[in-house]
Amino acid sequence: MKLSKSKIYLICSAVVLLIGLTLMCFYGVRYYHYARSNFSANDGEEHSYYIYPGASLDSVMSLIEADYTVASLSAWRRDCAKVELTEPVPGHYTFPARMANRQLIRRLKKGEETPIRLTFNNSLRTRYQLAGRLAQTLLIDSATISTYMDSVPFLKQYGLTPETAVCIFIPNTYEVYWTMTPEQLFERMNKEFERFWTDERRAKAKAIGLTPYEVSTLASIVEGETHNTKEHPTIASLYLNRLHRDMPLQACPTVIFAVGDFTMRRVLNKHLQVDSPYNTYKNTGLPPGPIRLAQPSALDAVLNAPKTDYLYMCANPDFSGTHIFSETFQQHEATARLYQQRLNERNITK
Repeated sequence: MKLSKSKIYLICSAVVLLIGLTLMCFYGVRYYHYARSNFSANDGEEHSYYIYPGASLDSVMSLIEADYTVASLSAWRRDCAKVELTEPVPGHYTFPARMANRQLIRRLKKGEETPIRLTFNNSLRTRYQLAGRLAQTLLIDSATISTYMDSVPFLKQYGLTPETAVCIFIPNTYEVYWTMTPEQLFERMNKEFERFWTDERRAKAKAIGLTPYEVSTLASIVEGETHNTKEHPTIASLYLNRLHRDMPLQACPTVIFAVGDFTMRRVLNKHLQVDSPYNTYKNTGLPPGPIRLAQPSALDAVLNAPKTDYLYMCANPDFSGTHIFSETFQQHEATARLYQQRLNERNITK
């Protein structure tokens, strides 16, 4: 049966339309995966990943597939091949509950990381403890951080020494990138240090005859004396009085730092003989650097220390965690004898 021209035209038009619709659906789905959505979190929540140097694209996809449903893995691989993404940039990434290939490819190819929270506090006593704490959060290993903290030439650009290197690490929580380099870490911490040390604070430091680094050192000693922050200003005042009179600070926390046994609860005469620049029973003035990280409140306690005549202090014999302050040695000696008696009664020898 011979078809009329009109029927042939209709059939051809229908075939062309069908092919067109098929192509539209095919490319529409591909575009949807590329630009709109190809990954859907199984729990409807965002997910975070640490991608280490040398990780392959397949290993990263294995991580993602544990939390996301991938509508088209072939579309993902095809889009990665188009932009020659074979190895993701290392970093910490947080991905939304729904994302498209374009979004994921861009972040992995350009290294568009999600910041992490870096937190450290005043419990850290040495630069090596600090290095270990930083390495727990950052990609940098502790040995590398320690090398920078020991490097005289590197620290010189910040006016630091290995002993004062911890001064710019003011305890707080900071948003940083997991993959930051040691240079970037020090630059960031120095900026935070400069932000804290306003003109007003620098003027206060100058008024008491100290540099910002020396304030950090004295504040670390003050914090070493007690966890009772209400006493910090008074303790700071006492030590400032000693410094200005060129008297040895005779601060037990510095002896503990010099001995290196941070479990010590009692400083004995044998400990006072340790040969160390941190032993403030044998040396006048401040030690070479902080004996722990000084938190902002302790720094301000030194800067805003009240005017007193106190030269001596002793732990309160009632073990309340407070101190008894004295202006004369005679007053102090009486309190010290009572405190030693209480220690002996409790058999505290270390």
